[in-house]
Amino acid sequence: MNAMNEAISQIGVVPVIKLNHPERDAAPLAHALCKGGVPVAEVTFRAAGADTAIRLMKEAEPDMIVGAGTVTTTAHIDATIAAGGQFIVTPGFDPELVAYAQSKNIPIYPGCTTPTDYHAALKYGLELIKFFPAEQSGGLAKIKAMSAPFPMFKVMPTGGVSLKNLKEYLSSPVIAACGGSYMVTADLIDNQKWDEITELCVKSREIVKEARNG
Repeated sequence: MNAMNEAISQIGVVPVIKLNHPERDAAPLAHALCKGGVPVAEVTFRAAGADTAIRLMKEAEPDMIVGAGTVTTTAHIDATIAAGGQFIVTPGFDPELVAYAQSKNIPIYPGCTTPTDYHAALKYGLELIKFFPAEQSGGLAKIKAMSAPFPMFKVMPTGGVSLKNLKEYLSSPVIAACGGSYMVTADLIDNQKWDEITELCVKSREIVKEARNG
């Protein structure tokens, strides 16, 4: 895998974040995640100001890996790059967005859940793909089934991942990392429960280690 894919895989979990108040919350959230051993974030364009949040998180924690999620337009990609974002995540497979991101030399992880999606990802030379929404699309059983004809891919399931099933996912060699919002819920962020976020990150990293050393 390339350096970015390898770095994300080493961490094992990717917080999927919606920030309603980036000026207030981006910096303390970045500190909380890094303190918990999860120096990576997917900041979604589900809320306005995602690019602002990306810039502020990178300023607060320069060594942190910060990218954008719910990217649906090339303008989102441009805004992410301008803010210092390091990767792109899309809900589905959009050939235009994949080609555009590749032309800008920024890693992109498109949502793929069908053989057709996987074929498209193969055509564009991707090695790591998002599987979204994971639980609703068949979960680990489907991911394993899909890996039979497509063994070249590592997968990042997102959607329905929690502390309860994180170890099951990560125990599979097909899984590079899991995306999740359970450690960055609206309640935790809006009420600035930074210590709880750090604690959930610590627990997540412990599960990553258990899954991979077991």
